[in-house]
Amino acid sequence: MKLGKKLIKKCQEIISINSVSGNEKNVASFIKETMDKLNYDKTWIDELGNVIGIIEGDGEKTILLQGHMDTVGVENPELWEHDPFGGNIVDGKIYGRGSSDMKSALMSMIFAGAALKNEKSNLKGNIAVAGVVHEEIFEGVAQGNVLDQLNPELVIIGESSRLKLCIGQRGRAEIQIKTAGKSAHSSNPEAGINAVKKMMILLRKIEKIKLPADKFLGPAIMELTDILSRPYPGQSVIPEECIVTFDRRLLPGETEDTVLKPVKDIIDKLKNQDKEFKAEVNIVEAEADTYTGGKITARRFFPGWAYKEDAPFVQKALRALKENGFEGEISHYSFCTDGSQSAGLRGIATLGFGPSREDLAHVRDEYIEINDIKEVYRAYIAILKEFLSGDGEK
Repeated sequence: MKLGKKLIKKCQEIISINSVSGNEKNVASFIKETMDKLNYDKTWIDELGNVIGIIEGDGEKTILLQGHMDTVGVENPELWEHDPFGGNIVDGKIYGRGSSDMKSALMSMIFAGAALKNEKSNLKGNIAVAGVVHEEIFEGVAQGNVLDQLNPELVIIGESSRLKLCIGQRGRAEIQIKTAGKSAHSSNPEAGINAVKKMMILLRKIEKIKLPADKFLGPAIMELTDILSRPYPGQSVIPEECIVTFDRRLLPGETEDTVLKPVKDIIDKLKNQDKEFKAEVNIVEAEADTYTGGKITARRFFPGWAYKEDAPFVQKALRALKENGFEGEISHYSFCTDGSQSAGLRGIATLGFGPSREDLAHVRDEYIEINDIKEVYRAYIAILKEFLSGDGEK
């Protein structure tokens, strides 16, 4: 079987494995087995369940190609026209959950690394490929464990980018706000303090917060995503607590303190105006168990990041793409990726380059164009050769 057909077949197989966040065991085993069959020099699964493979070159530096193994779930499979775990090919497209986000890119990375196995004596460094867990819930947290083990010089993230070179993204934070009241029978509201009504006052003020904007990445966003009152259902009881969650899209340089300060200032002002007003705001903290029994714990604050187009490593990647027939168009991700860890928190040179389109992620009848898989495979090889040729600055 020719290499291109083998790659497409493996993409079909990996898409057929259900790997919702927290249940990546089977897909992790499949990836490690694939790496072993492709003669990676080292492969292992770490304590969190990330899969890592190494092609060893002649040098100490490491280039990491990285993608996540987990997917969002399939709530109503009966509404799909194509089997979400069929990996079926129709009209030049592979259909299935994770086809676009982002199992096909990850498999292309694995094959690209293996393609350079026979040229390893010419590689001035190592190729690492990693499939990480729980990205859909904790962007970059599991990736941090991979970075600790590999200490890469450059990270390439394979999230969908329409074969454009992404050099930045907005980050993401989850902000939780609580207002406290006093319960009472709803027939006697004067005896209580309605926490929902207090929240309504606060929300109107929050809507007026002026958020920053970035010429490259666009505006910061703060969007209400859920609201809960307690007790629920009320059953003739004035709610004594109201909790809301905001999804806050972050720009580079924003911190927890700078993001929370405008809300805290509003709360302080309302407290001064109303002695019955009680509220607090925090970044959400959460934890989850991985399929290995490992535990991921994190505050849901994943920073934004961006690089200049004239950065040497960006220009080097562009050169590799253009010399191999790609447009080499610069872009950025509109969503949050594992780059929040590598670039946003650690300052490791990070690029995004992947097949398919952002708007095909998490949708019904998700698919990827087969031609995109072949092209991104070719691009990964070109980029790896450029960075590992040993001819100058990264």
